[in-house]
Amino acid sequence: MTPTSLIGGHVSVAGGLATGGLAYMAEIGAEMIQVFVTNPRAWALTAGKPDQDAALAESGVDTFVHVPYLANFGSPNPETLAGSVALVRYTLRRGVEIGAKGVVVHTGSAVTQPRDDALRQLREHLLPLLDEIPDNGPDLLLEPMAGQGAMLCATVQDLEPYLAALDWHPRAGICLDTCHAFSAGHDLVAEGGVKETFDALHEIAPGRLKLIHANDSKDACGSKKDRHENIGAGQIGAQPFADLMRHPAVAGVPICIETPGKADKHREDIETLKKLRDVHV
Repeated sequence: MTPTSLIGGHVSVAGGLATGGLAYMAEIGAEMIQVFVTNPRAWALTAGKPDQDAALAESGVDTFVHVPYLANFGSPNPETLAGSVALVRYTLRRGVEIGAKGVVVHTGSAVTQPRDDALRQLREHLLPLLDEIPDNGPDLLLEPMAGQGAMLCATVQDLEPYLAALDWHPRAGICLDTCHAFSAGHDLVAEGGVKETFDALHEIAPGRLKLIHANDSKDACGSKKDRHENIGAGQIGAQPFADLMRHPAVAGVPICIETPGKADKHREDIETLKKLRDVHV
């Protein structure tokens, strides 16, 4: 029997990781959640609240944590690099404390330096963090970007040199964002486009797909723009999401929305994805 993918979303944790996060989860009908454990647009490393951490860990909910957006292991700026190491080490530790399944980090940009230099830097600074993950800790999930600027990883094919720079570390997983992949040039709308994309991913990195960010795109395929849209309301449309849920590489992989709007919109998106999933069970 094919494992079923849990469908959920990135949730607000106003009121506490467990109190707020689980309440929002219930409000939108999510089956799994993704959270931030600190300000997503700052370098601050805030302490957790042990009671909230324990409550979330004991809830049994499949939880993923997103590293703040500032982290970039390809940056030529020494302060950014040091801050990125601190952010990822902190988020992995917090992931252990809340019982998270995975910690998602953007794959970063070389900014102004040569790509090869950025990949060597990635190896030097991220590989030790992967080695530090305890047996009961979350995998670090690499999220390719939409391809804007000097991004180190946008297409599925870009994952091969990226993972090679990390010695194909067993704790390095993948989080694939549908909006990013579409904007990077994977035509998920074309006939066979979803199959081609996920076949390629499975060939390059079998078994490493641990999370999907399900987001429609405001912009066209290949636009290299990272602008999320609600499911079925963008350039991707609903059908490719049904197609991806039927792909063997996605079997049992959690699917998480990061779409615009508030709880009502998020509930609609999750209901749409559940219908697309359940009609094919």
